[in-house]
Amino acid sequence: MFWIITAILSAFFAGLTSILSKCGIKKTDSDLATALRTIVVLAFAWIMVFVVGSQSEFSNITPKSLLFLSLSGIATGASWICYFKALSMGDINKVVPIDKSSTVLTVLLAIICFGERANLYVKLAATAILAIGILLMVEKKKTDQKSEGKAWIIYAVLSAVFAALTSILAKIGISDVESNLGTAIRTGVVLIMSWLIVFMRGKHKGLKDLDKKELVFIFLSGIATGASWLCYYHAIGHGLISVVVPIDKLSILVTVAFSYIVFKEKLSAKGLVGLAFMVAGTLLMAFFK
Repeated sequence: MFWIITAILSAFFAGLTSILSKCGIKKTDSDLATALRTIVVLAFAWIMVFVVGSQSEFSNITPKSLLFLSLSGIATGASWICYFKALSMGDINKVVPIDKSSTVLTVLLAIICFGERANLYVKLAATAILAIGILLMVEKKKTDQKSEGKAWIIYAVLSAVFAALTSILAKIGISDVESNLGTAIRTGVVLIMSWLIVFMRGKHKGLKDLDKKELVFIFLSGIATGASWLCYYHAIGHGLISVVVPIDKLSILVTVAFSYIVFKEKLSAKGLVGLAFMVAGTLLMAFFK
């Protein structure tokens, strides 16, 4: 049952990632910040590969596993780009719940693709509770930025869709691969994708004007992401994806707590009820796995 512990750790580090990333994109372009932090994540991932000694297994990876790990990396890159774009435009307490809605799609896909039908009706009920919580938490901002309008919602929804695809593709790709090595391979794909977008949009010119303080936060968010990924992909590699993903989404508790401390973003009574629904749905799914 160690995979449950790594799923919980994944949630904690993922929560820190959102806060640190928000601190690092106040002035820095979100695409550029994503590309920079991916360098840190890749370095972190390969260090762990050599620590556990799984680098020797690289030659044994099947073409199928390599394909799905690559596809998972592409989906991750797309999810990141949309997520951090949404964070740069909207309140963190509004963006994160929408991003977490990927849980609903992931659980449904896990049931269909992997036949995880144990306690099926409980899982469906828990998923419905999660969905209600998400809807309650996504409230209209009192002071929407006129220049951005509602675009942050579109980016947040796209982030959730790509995140759901990431989990399913990674589950297939990592089934016969050591989790640390699988994480390192897919992170390499994310790095290539993120930097291609930076150069295609001409945003690499912003490298010379980077704010040093924000660069530190980007670096720290990369470390937090690396730690979260290592725990997450160990968990889905050894446990039930329909349980691991909801537990991982409890990172919202960490995010909400720190967003209040750091950004003074308060949840309304409706938002708190929504958060309670999300936690209840997650715990229901975890206990009746």
